[in-house]
Amino acid sequence: MSGERAARHLLVVDDDRLALASLARGLRQAGYRVSEASNGEDALRLAEKTAPDLALLDVCMPDRDGIELGRLLQERSSVPFLCLSAYSQPDIVVRAVQHGALGYLVKPLDIAQILPSVETALARASEIRKLREKEAQLTVALAGSREISMAVGVLMTRERLDRRQAFELLRSHARSQRRPLEEIAGELLRSSENLNNVSKLKPKTGHRQ
Repeated sequence: MSGERAARHLLVVDDDRLALASLARGLRQAGYRVSEASNGEDALRLAEKTAPDLALLDVCMPDRDGIELGRLLQERSSVPFLCLSAYSQPDIVVRAVQHGALGYLVKPLDIAQILPSVETALARASEIRKLREKEAQLTVALAGSREISMAVGVLMTRERLDRRQAFELLRSHARSQRRPLEEIAGELLRSSENLNNVSKLKPKTGHRQ
């Protein structure tokens, strides 16, 4: 586990320098790579330069509160975040969740006790990142090929899938046959067209008066 943690980069932000140093030291001793910032502007600059896997943000800071900072980190650098606070008011917790926080830790923090929350947040952040990558790949593929887009639409209708599921099904079929995605999409469209043509040739039946 220590080797895995060493590969994880955490950004810790707190205007209380003593609390910041203590938390950063404890996380380093637990095996993480840690960057520190005592204000929002430094945190944003660090995130752009170092691309941390997760940010731990103090909620109450004078220049910009941690929840707003977390929102900006996600928008600018796609950095997920946990909130830290000496208080656990329900309205603050709800606001943190609404702005995308993956968790809410109440001070004082005991490193051994918060490690499961940090690991859970890192795992969730990894899932979110993979989902975004798949969505980006889907967008690029659909934008680059009219046939792929149309084939995805056919699968959505025929198999009752959403767009992402239809694209994944099409891509899995292409991979299993080791053939280009565009080629598989073209075949699907031609087979669908042939089926439609056959359906049109069926004799129409009706009741005679």
